[in-house]
Formats: sequence, C-alpha cells, structure tokens
Amino acid sequence: MKRAKNKEDNKVEYGTISLPLPLIEKIKKRIEGTGMNSVSAYISFVMREILSSGNTGKEELEEVRKRLKALGY
Repeated sequence: MKRAKNKEDNKVEYGTISLPLPLIEKIKKRIEGTGMNSVSAYISFVMREILSSGNTGKEELEEVRKRLKALGY
C-alpha cells in the first residue's frame, strides 16, 4: 500500500479499488481539461464531497447512485 502524510504520524495508507474499464474511460473523458490529474483524484474528490455532505444512510446511498449515474455507470 502507498503512504502519504497526515497530521498524526505523517503517514496515510492507500488501498486499491477496482472499477470497470468502461467506467474508467468515461471518467477520463469527463475530467479532460478540468485540471483533475487522475481518475483516482477525481474519485477521491467525489467521495469526499458525498461523505462531507452530512447525508447519512439512505440519503447518502442515493447521492452515491446519482453521482455514479452522472459518471455513466
């Protein structure tokens, strides 16, 4: 696993998530010209937005579905 800095111990572990290749290609097209430098960065951004929205449970799941649908999945 990769590590990046955080406030506590200067290290954060990263994992890997598998996505269907057609979805990855759609995300690549969506982020072209946006300044977002990778699919991983975009997915992390979207998930942070969802998780910080204050929605919980069913509302959060619906938000995830809406965002995935917007990505063409």
